[in-house]
Amino acid sequence: MSEQLQQTETVERWGRFEFRAKGPENGNPYADVQFSARFSYKHRVVEVDGFYDGDGQYCIRFMPESLGEWSFETVSNISGLNGLKGSLNCTEPSQGNRGPVRVDNVYHFAYADGTPYFPVGTTCYVWNHQGEELEAQTLKSLSEAPFNKIRMCVFPKHYDYNHNEPETYPFAGSLDKGWDFTRFSPAFWSHLERRIDDLQKLDIEVDLILFHPYDRWGFAQMSAEADDSYLRYLLARLSSFRNVWWSLANEYDLMYEKKMQDWDRFFHIVQAHDPYQHLRSIHNWHNPERHYRSNQHWYDHGKPWVTHVSIQHPDLNFVPEWREQFKKPVVIDECRYEGNLNHGWGNITAEQMVECFWKGMAQGGYVTHGETFVHPEDIIWWSHGGKLHGESPARIRFLLDIMAEGPQLGKTAINFKWDAAAGGIDGEYYLVYFGSSRPAFRLLELPEGIRFDIDLIDTWEMTITPFEDTFEGKCRVPLPGKPYQALRIRKAD
Repeated sequence: MSEQLQQTETVERWGRFEFRAKGPENGNPYADVQFSARFSYKHRVVEVDGFYDGDGQYCIRFMPESLGEWSFETVSNISGLNGLKGSLNCTEPSQGNRGPVRVDNVYHFAYADGTPYFPVGTTCYVWNHQGEELEAQTLKSLSEAPFNKIRMCVFPKHYDYNHNEPETYPFAGSLDKGWDFTRFSPAFWSHLERRIDDLQKLDIEVDLILFHPYDRWGFAQMSAEADDSYLRYLLARLSSFRNVWWSLANEYDLMYEKKMQDWDRFFHIVQAHDPYQHLRSIHNWHNPERHYRSNQHWYDHGKPWVTHVSIQHPDLNFVPEWREQFKKPVVIDECRYEGNLNHGWGNITAEQMVECFWKGMAQGGYVTHGETFVHPEDIIWWSHGGKLHGESPARIRFLLDIMAEGPQLGKTAINFKWDAAAGGIDGEYYLVYFGSSRPAFRLLELPEGIRFDIDLIDTWEMTITPFEDTFEGKCRVPLPGKPYQALRIRKAD
């Protein structure tokens, strides 16, 4: 069967085209019906999986990446869904649409249009499972915050301070009667999609955590067949959202039922069924008593299907070592949280949180924020969202503005000494951060024959004070003798 269905639709580049068709509702449409499409543009063909969305609705979503006219034709084992044809015209992206984020320059990131992207993330693991009122408050807080990436889970979470039941679940069934892992709940997925779109409107990338160990519903102990089916359904529904990243797991090494070959298989499924090759990572557990110098429990981030390194570790001084080891972008997605929880990972000061950001980013890495203040109703940002209470977000915004004005940072030939975190581009730009050290001056060995302007940055007070003189070669730079100072060194015009 071959049938022309509709007039050509217009979709912006990196937007989302959606095609729906009516099909069978009997049996188990999630498992029994195969539905996909081939999208063609000149010599290029992109194969896209479809999905069943309940009520006899079969859906295909597509994110066009090339301008011009695309055609498509469906493929199905059901005659009424097979050979359906249509077309779309891909136009210039609207303002603010820069496309999905990709790896750039080995160690960094950029949007698909080439605009550099400096990830400044936060963690709200299950904010999307908290109900309309609290979720709306979270979105309001994010709209006022500096964060351009969020770590969040597909599945609900069971852990300290996390004992409420979500309103919907990803699968048909119930906790009491059991789950049918072969059937999905469209209401759950529609809600998740709405939240991803809400975040896209705020220009926030979604680092979506596909598995995690903190579970009382059985989602962390599904069979291999159920795991694979879940991943394929998720990818069919969500791959066309330009602001998604795939985090295979949070603290994958605490999911003891899964073996290393399972994680390899999951990566292969994601790679094979995501037509757009969104960013892919996996995140480790960290116990300082066991793991401070031992990374043997980590997944091998050097494997080719891992696009960037997602790390849990409190010591940002290792960033240069990890960059050199993996030759990929390094994101410290958990370095402890600003707050006052009983747990050691959740009670650092705002000063320490800001110091983590400056140390990591000055050395060419990236850092993710978290906040864990005790709350009378256990509404804690790290898991539930709601309101931000800490002092670090404003100072993280200050850092992001500085980063956005400069180049992507890397290792330099200058030794700025062990007590400073530094990076830059030799002969052009350097960013030097002194953290909790408080020198009254610093002797620098800048390149000879090049004059540099230097700004003194107070990273806590959020001030930038230019020095009147320019500097060259071996020079002495006065400092205020207080902590949390930095120098921005730029080649003079």
